[in-house]
Amino acid sequence: MIGRRLFVHAVFLALAPIIVAWFGMSVPAAILVVLLLLLWRWVVVLSGFVVPEKTPDLVLATISASHFVEKVRWSMDRLGLDYVEQTSGGALGAFFQGRTVPQLKIRTGSVQSSIGNSAEILRYLWGRYAFEDPETAAFLEPTRERVELEARLDRYGVSLQVWAYYHLLNDRELSLHVWGVNNPATPPWQRLSLRLLFPVLRTLIRKSFRITDENHALAVARIETLLGEANDWLQDGRGSLLGGDALAYTDIAFAAMTGLWLQPAAYGGGKADAVRLDRDKAPVRMLKDIEAWETGYPRVAEFVERLYAEERKAPAAGPGEQEDRT
Repeated sequence: MIGRRLFVHAVFLALAPIIVAWFGMSVPAAILVVLLLLLWRWVVVLSGFVVPEKTPDLVLATISASHFVEKVRWSMDRLGLDYVEQTSGGALGAFFQGRTVPQLKIRTGSVQSSIGNSAEILRYLWGRYAFEDPETAAFLEPTRERVELEARLDRYGVSLQVWAYYHLLNDRELSLHVWGVNNPATPPWQRLSLRLLFPVLRTLIRKSFRITDENHALAVARIETLLGEANDWLQDGRGSLLGGDALAYTDIAFAAMTGLWLQPAAYGGGKADAVRLDRDKAPVRMLKDIEAWETGYPRVAEFVERLYAEERKAPAAGPGEQEDRT
């Protein structure tokens, strides 16, 4: 596979100076090593055109517990797309590979492209499938109202990350569980890396998300403001947050975000079962927040539970999950 060949090439490129120094090579010999590495790189690229890599047309790079992933995964399942899910462990991809999730990888002939960020992926799905199947893809139409609400929902999602990490990072085993160390879909080497690198990952997350008492209080206030507004919107019995009964991708996004703490039975469409956080294992203060939100915003809880029960479609039959072993 071209991806693995490029990885091997990158390793040898990094080792080249050490090899040159170790064997005390002359300048001409060192130049020859560089030329051979460049030739190898060219052959690898050329092989991608001569013998294209056999990969699925659609690959969704994920971490199982992510609410941003669930937003995209649910939309793709609703479209009935045949795709492969490539599961990574926790924050390894973000901090050590510079790769955030979700990321949609698309193959068209010998050309492979990738799109990051949930909002951008949904815009691609609308553009790609609206003409082909307008009725099925109608829920993805990016009207001004929907795009504006989506931006607020994504901020709600970030606030939920701060809230979740604030409570979970003090418990090593619980954090590792939701990061996927007990998930068979997570590559074994990543499960081991998560355990070994946990102190580093915990520090990086606390710094990048600013996990402090003050920022946590701010995040909770933002969460409760949005939940309060949504609870008010739903008091007239509407079937969609923005009114009417037609499901929109903003309803899916809201359910996916809220599902992070509500944990409805169908959360993840079967792809997040191995990282589910059972309530009897949740930190006490975290559980108190969840119970307070369920009680304080009952229409929200009912709306999300109903969407998961009635609208969450199972993934299309496909080749299954693909582990990321590069």
